[in-house]
Amino acid sequence: MMTPTKMTKQAKPYYDVKQSNKRICVLQGGTRSGKTYSILLALVEFAYKNKGKGLYITIARKTMPALRGTSMRDFFEILKNENLYDERQHNKSSGLYELYGNIFEFISVDQPQRVRGRKRDVLFLNECNEFSMDDFVQLSLRTTYKIIIDFNPSDEYHWLYTQIIDADRDDVDFHISTYKDNPFLEQSTIKEIERLKEVDENLWRVFGEGQRGVATETIFPSFNIIDSVPDNAKEVAFGLDFGFSADPTTLVKVYKHDLDLYIDELLYERGLTNQDIANKIKELSIDRRLECFADSSEPKSIEEIFRMQVINIKPAKKGADSIRIGIDVMKRHKLNITKRSVNTIKEFRNYKWIKDKNNQITNKPIDAFNHTIDAVRYVCLNKLMVSYSGKYYVS
Repeated sequence: MMTPTKMTKQAKPYYDVKQSNKRICVLQGGTRSGKTYSILLALVEFAYKNKGKGLYITIARKTMPALRGTSMRDFFEILKNENLYDERQHNKSSGLYELYGNIFEFISVDQPQRVRGRKRDVLFLNECNEFSMDDFVQLSLRTTYKIIIDFNPSDEYHWLYTQIIDADRDDVDFHISTYKDNPFLEQSTIKEIERLKEVDENLWRVFGEGQRGVATETIFPSFNIIDSVPDNAKEVAFGLDFGFSADPTTLVKVYKHDLDLYIDELLYERGLTNQDIANKIKELSIDRRLECFADSSEPKSIEEIFRMQVINIKPAKKGADSIRIGIDVMKRHKLNITKRSVNTIKEFRNYKWIKDKNNQITNKPIDAFNHTIDAVRYVCLNKLMVSYSGKYYVS
């Protein structure tokens, strides 16, 4: 086996971890600052410097799909890039990999038996703001040497601040990094991040500057009302949200140009059967080559409308936490709504976050004023989202 390559320069988080001499090392940072990759590289070198000691190094994330798509993928990418990967050392069924006589273990906290399992020497909590305080306590109690934490500071209020960062603890190192601290970013990525300045002040604060988010109850505090969709905007897709008596059925058409998103309301009406919806769509004389994404919890309705051949309707793919992720993708654009979209404008003005019993804003939206917004979200989740190392960016 070769030793890890000695590179002349790494992203700032790599040095933050290497130089940390406290039990807990917290890396707060903006998007693409290189936190996760840097931590994993430092852990590989840690294993090399402690050859044959049988140390357990646990890498954890909230869910297993997120773990596989982020830190686990990056870890094995590092090994392969450095010619360190040996399939004989990889127990894929148990999520273990032996490197230099030490064990790397990959777990998610949706596996309680793993959280309360064996002791470990080093713990890396990837995207730690996804974890509960209880998750952290259970894992930290079983960690004998070092805990490394990374996260994007999108929450204004979080136990990470009150219990770790702001708690005046003498066992905590705290570091902030931004995309400017990552020497490996392409100029196109830098340009995309810096566009957030123009899109949303709070998103720029969190993902650009690596600073804590500032809570605002209204989810979309700013958007533009326009006369019509400009000619240079490209059609993206239709979004359809089903309703009937209490809730309306909504149909929107979404366009995009650079980071501008354009929304045009085509249907907002209660009491419509599937046949009524098909008839309404037929009256619009839309281009059936353009995809339409609808609420996947209504497969029967989607199939019935599809068979009527009036629109290219498909179920929207929705994963865990899809509402929050969809909102995040929407907020990474300048939002423009046509002035005829009166119901959509009303919803965007009134769509708000839930407040908890202490009157603090949570990251869950109130289930109201969200019918056209859900339709737009389906389009964003299925057409405008790509993932790099588990972080979501607009395409």
